[in-house]
Amino acid sequence: MTNSQNLGTIEATNPVLAVAPLKEETEMLRATDKITALYCRLSVEDMKEDKKGGKEDVSNSIQNQKMILLQYAKENRFPNPTFFVDDGYSGTNYDRPGFQAMLAEIEAGRVAVCITKDLSRLGRNSSLTGLYINFTFPKYNVRYIAINDHFDTIDPNSTDSDIAGIKNWFNEFFAKDTSRKIRAVQKVKGERGVPLTTNVPFGYLKDPEDKTKWIVDEAAAVVVKRIFKLCMEGWGPMQIAKLLQEEKVLNPTAYKRRAGIKTPSPETDDPYHWNTNTVVHILERREYTGCTVNFKTYTNSIWDKKQRETPLENQAVFYDTHPAIIEQEVFDKVQEIRQQRHRRTKTGKSSLFSGMVYCADCGAKMRYCTTNYFEKRQDHFVCANYRSNTGSCSAHFIRAVVLEDLVWMHMKAVIFYVTRYENHFRAVMEHKLLLSSEEKICASVKRLEQAQRRMGELDRLFIRIYEDNVAGRINDERFSMMSRSYETEQEQLKVEIQTLQQDIEVQERQIENLEQFIQRVHKYKDLDELTPYALRELVKGVYIEAPDKSSGKRRQNIRISYDLVGFIPVEELIKQETA
Repeated sequence: MTNSQNLGTIEATNPVLAVAPLKEETEMLRATDKITALYCRLSVEDMKEDKKGGKEDVSNSIQNQKMILLQYAKENRFPNPTFFVDDGYSGTNYDRPGFQAMLAEIEAGRVAVCITKDLSRLGRNSSLTGLYINFTFPKYNVRYIAINDHFDTIDPNSTDSDIAGIKNWFNEFFAKDTSRKIRAVQKVKGERGVPLTTNVPFGYLKDPEDKTKWIVDEAAAVVVKRIFKLCMEGWGPMQIAKLLQEEKVLNPTAYKRRAGIKTPSPETDDPYHWNTNTVVHILERREYTGCTVNFKTYTNSIWDKKQRETPLENQAVFYDTHPAIIEQEVFDKVQEIRQQRHRRTKTGKSSLFSGMVYCADCGAKMRYCTTNYFEKRQDHFVCANYRSNTGSCSAHFIRAVVLEDLVWMHMKAVIFYVTRYENHFRAVMEHKLLLSSEEKICASVKRLEQAQRRMGELDRLFIRIYEDNVAGRINDERFSMMSRSYETEQEQLKVEIQTLQQDIEVQERQIENLEQFIQRVHKYKDLDELTPYALRELVKGVYIEAPDKSSGKRRQNIRISYDLVGFIPVEELIKQETA
């Protein structure tokens, strides 16, 4: 097989690209087995700069670099020239496939010379670039040449190391300056509500008339809606992923690639393979409610490319920027369900009530218990504190079938009453919620004022002990101990203040929540059986009381907390209305 035949194979699978030798170079190849590494790099920033100067595909293009490097290698009779290419990689990061492939060849002792168009092609981090030039290359007896900078590690007439160091510093400065400009532009865009992500979420497409706007991709949106629906019905991400795979639903990457949409994600071997994390990412993405979320991640510097999550309070959210695929209510409910996520039993079975059942006495979650040997009527829930043998709670126990019957009976009564006597329900619940809200708001406001006053006192105390320390009235050890104590208390107060403020906001929205609940109930006025979706949308939690055996028979009582409105004394309300 000839070298030219090998070229196509290597180019398709590896950033290393071998150049077939000319006839006049045959003698040189016999003289050494080592290669001449011709390294080319072009970053996104370089391309932008070229376009800005009207020099697109002229100065820094990969093709142009190849031509310059190959011509130089031929003119100077460097043997066995081999290309190592990184197209679209920043010079601030050395974790590039082409560079790492070249480095592996160097460390294996198979490289005699390394040539780049200029020093900036090697990299734009002055420290690391200097490390490779001054230590790594000499260690493996590699000669390094930067053509346009007239730098050659063994040529006494070339640019000396000091000048090269200055040029590397300027290359680094250019990278920092470019990064600063890009960040400034992104910040302005992000603050205007322009989506900063170039990878549009699965379920949306860029508007052909305005690339900053998103439109719904109806085919993909169907899959997104189904994922949320399954979650509402009690399916976990792993179960959803498995179901979609079994049904041969294209995963987001495969779907986009087949539709001709660019995506940074590598295509999987199986286009129908759904990763659990993909499902989780979809379930947690707020953009599906019709909002744009910018500044979700950040990096510490141009050298550290690790994406870190920005705290929610520092993210910029712009509402109603594009059509919603998922209603806000459904999205919020799914996030609540995700926080209640539970472990599946070893049998693989689960209950539609899992994660929703609590002990009425201790408040602990009730665990779903089943085995492969249980009949359906034997599956049950038991208080986690009792089961763990802590002795902190009694034997709260309820069979799953009994729980389902009791909950469905209560839900039917609520749906019947709300849809039949809506005005009476609204009046009674408004009065109940207002009384409850007023009490809670007053208590929360009082505690909030106390916490804020204490925060002010701590600030004054800190100033005082600082002045005492400076004046020598307390020693450094005492000052350090007291300041740590004050700082700890302040941090706790900050958390408490934030929680209290949120509680007050929640209480003030009670009437709005009531109307929202009434609308939800009307959706299920014709419901003839308990469904997981209806359960999750209407019910927030079910509280199991200890069994009553005083009559000689076991009586089991439950209390149901409905989403948005809390406990509904439906039997009393029906008596009032029908009296």
